[in-house]
Amino acid sequence: MSKIEEKITSLGLSLPEVPAPVASYVNAVVTGNLIHLSGGLPIDGDKKIIGKVPTVISVEEAQEAARMIILNRLAVVKSEIGDLDRVTRIVSLQGFVNSEADFYQHPAVINGASDLLLEIFGEAGKHSRIALGAAALPLNVSVEISLIVEFA
Repeated sequence: MSKIEEKITSLGLSLPEVPAPVASYVNAVVTGNLIHLSGGLPIDGDKKIIGKVPTVISVEEAQEAARMIILNRLAVVKSEIGDLDRVTRIVSLQGFVNSEADFYQHPAVINGASDLLLEIFGEAGKHSRIALGAAALPLNVSVEISLIVEFA
């Protein structure tokens, strides 16, 4: 088990199976030493976090959705490069929140993802970021996140 996977386990978490894309795209594109990950959704088997924030899903539940997505995106990274210890930097995170028009706490929701990346990767987990609200997201999920990851 890699050091990064040991860290994930020490946090009481685990990587899920690599999720299949839900439309006409691939999970990731590798170019040079960068992995551009497609948007991940908070779906793990039968568990789905769906609905608008904050009326159907609380900010805390949406943060959990963001954490769930990071784990499924890291499963994709592992499937692409074989070992999460090869990750040298989380470059960028783009987060979208399925929210009501008068909701303005998008950064707080996406902090669920950003904070987890920092817990797992330390300094290498620091990244640039977008945190936006959306009128709707695919399958009515509460959050969608994509990443750009550098590896060696």
